[in-house]
Amino acid sequence: MEMLVYLIPISLVLGGIGLAAFVWSLRNNQYDDPEGDGHRILRKDWDDHPKP
Repeated sequence: MEMLVYLIPISLVLGGIGLAAFVWSLRNNQYDDPEGDGHRILRKDWDDHPKP
């Protein structure tokens, strides 16, 4: 039972870190166009330097 004193705060901290990483990825547009990138590489006019 004494282990719960350690395990509950550790799990809350790890969950908070995961939530912070998810919010960071949303703010940095990591999920902006996931499908477009997959199709863009298959096109004939694809090159190493995408057009701006």
